[in-house]
Amino acid sequence: MNITIYTLNFYPELTGIGKYSGEMAIWLARAGHRVSVVTAPPYYPEWKVISSYSSSAFRRELVAGVDVCRCPLWVPVRPSGLKRLIHLGSFALSSLPVMLRQVFWRPDVVWVVAPAFFCAPGAWLTARLSGAPVWLHVQDYEVDAAFDLGLLKGERIKRFVLAVERFIFKRFDVVSTISGRMLDRALSKGVRADRAVMFPNWVDISSIHPRLAGGGYRAELGFAADDVVALYSGNMGNKQGLEILADAARLLVSSPKLRFVFCGNGAGRADLEARCAGLPNVTFLDLQPLERLGDLLTCADIHLLPQRADAADLVMPSKLTGMLASGRPVVVTAHPGTEVARVVEGCGRVVPPEQAEVFANAIAALADDAEQRANFGVAARRYAEENLDKDAVLRRFEAELLKLAGKAAS
Repeated sequence: MNITIYTLNFYPELTGIGKYSGEMAIWLARAGHRVSVVTAPPYYPEWKVISSYSSSAFRRELVAGVDVCRCPLWVPVRPSGLKRLIHLGSFALSSLPVMLRQVFWRPDVVWVVAPAFFCAPGAWLTARLSGAPVWLHVQDYEVDAAFDLGLLKGERIKRFVLAVERFIFKRFDVVSTISGRMLDRALSKGVRADRAVMFPNWVDISSIHPRLAGGGYRAELGFAADDVVALYSGNMGNKQGLEILADAARLLVSSPKLRFVFCGNGAGRADLEARCAGLPNVTFLDLQPLERLGDLLTCADIHLLPQRADAADLVMPSKLTGMLASGRPVVVTAHPGTEVARVVEGCGRVVPPEQAEVFANAIAALADDAEQRANFGVAARRYAEENLDKDAVLRRFEAELLKLAGKAAS
């Protein structure tokens, strides 16, 4: 089967955003399918194209058996609402001719991931010209999030953009997303139930395992064996409400054995570092290589997952999969009844968003209770094994792809 994947971010060698598209493409290629990817040069989360690539040139490369074409785009130094739109539009325009050339390759399925939703029309057009079905995967609802987080404003603009989004959603043969609540939202946007598919994020449970002690990181960071490490690892962007991490660290600065580690890069890191200035219980790390992810996650005694209240069911944080697989408890900020709260209940503590003192108290309570941390950790690992195993998730996805291609051919 020939599969064209259209995605803004494709970084199989890194953790974080773009990892899922990359891992999926490589898994499909190893399963015997021919996979072509149209994407951008690596630039995220630093918002700067890495030195071995160019933001103004096309580049074709072979990545683990996957044919990858990287297309130019404009990357703003300080992204804002309008700048993000121009950024996404620049990629949609530069990549459209490359996508249309896929028609001659005759894909059996065209698969596009949002973000960036700007690419959805190009994917649909390519599929129709190829006679192939087209699948839209929603990793997060970028339009809803942009308005709810204040990146875009105006009721008239909002109604227009949501109407365009609804129009586009209805024209895809399959629309998938990563959680039950997000699937419900897809239905509310006009997607037919028989075209809606759950395709959750996954984790390689063999490479992230509780038996990894994370001792390498703890030694490198100079932590004692009885220190309790509270870790945030992931993108440092605008949807996480990262300021609560600094507030909690400041409230708990007098706890001598509690250490905070904040690992990642992104537009929000500088602000978080400024908020943590002078705190002796906080350590910052850059984004770590994928091969050390298991050790990083298991060096934690507690995982921290802050979210802004207004982004609760618009995204399902991809970082949560690794946290659960590591067999460590999670403290998350989420309202009761949201998808994130449902998953974390029984695997950690769920506290209201944007309430630093409550968040800090939950961390302190877990830090003082090793038995409860262990019980929550066992439940977290069990959830990952039963619901998030990479091979199981991708085998189900492959079956859906084959079914879709078979319908189109019959």
